[in-house]
Amino acid sequence: MIVRIMGEGQRELADSHFAELNVLDDELLAEMESGDEEGFRRTLAALLAAVRRLGGPLPDDALEPSELILPSPDATLDEVREMLSDDGLIPG
Repeated sequence: MIVRIMGEGQRELADSHFAELNVLDDELLAEMESGDEEGFRRTLAALLAAVRRLGGPLPDDALEPSELILPSPDATLDEVREMLSDDGLIPG
């Protein structure tokens, strides 16, 4: 799957990595619902770091459609709320 981190570019991740990412996504959603700003910041950073670690970067000139778009590391709680689906940021 092609994943874009806003402001950083795209990475290609194997489907097998989404179980790990969904754990972080569930934590992020719970912290957002409780208004835990510190936890939200920590978990968003961990989620994006996992995407960077697990995914291979696509060249800057690649024109692949992103199947998943994640917020930038400095996104606010409100900005991330606007990006959420029923499942959180990551489907499944």
